[in-house]
Amino acid sequence: MLLVPLYEHPADRPEEWERLIERAGTGLVHSVVLNPDSGPGEAPDERFAAVAARLAEAGVPVLGYVDTDYGRRPHAAVVRDLVRHRDWYATDGAFLDQAAADPELLPHYGRLAVAARAAGARTLVLNHGVHPHPGYVPLADLLVTFEGPWDAYREAAAAPPAWTADHPAGTFCHLVYAVPPGAPAAELAAERRAGVHCAVPGTGAHPWGTLPYALETSR
Repeated sequence: MLLVPLYEHPADRPEEWERLIERAGTGLVHSVVLNPDSGPGEAPDERFAAVAARLAEAGVPVLGYVDTDYGRRPHAAVVRDLVRHRDWYATDGAFLDQAAADPELLPHYGRLAVAARAAGARTLVLNHGVHPHPGYVPLADLLVTFEGPWDAYREAAAAPPAWTADHPAGTFCHLVYAVPPGAPAAELAAERRAGVHCAVPGTGAHPWGTLPYALETSR
């Protein structure tokens, strides 16, 4: 399944948003990350509210993007963003980005998980970008254990940590960018026990402005 982080304004990339919404109900899409302005922004945006409503109508979880700055961002600031996503865009999930991976910050993320659930997050994703301490597994529905370019993904050690075998593949997600056409990203994710993934052609500092190949080619 696909977790889709489309970090583009609907007014700037209407065709991509339409394609995503059209194919959201096909069973391919696990969830979509809504990211108006590196978070919910300072005021509601009606264009994002509209696409969020249409995704919800298609039955796809809409995850509000919130940066946690590897545990450095204050709890209150994270909660404020969670609540804004819920109130402005009716999100039913949360995508906590730049999540720490070490055990010392487990209590902090435990409190954030409780706050996210209280704010209505039925689907909670922690984006560590690496395999974290296994204590993070009970906190969320999905852990992003790789985020990076295709070259690094292809060359990464194939075997995940042994503890991952104790959990279903649907517990883990890999986000891969700068993927060339025809690259076996989905197959590699499956081999590495990631039941959710996203492979996009985007590159540079902002790679998440393109749809995953699987949505571009599906009908």
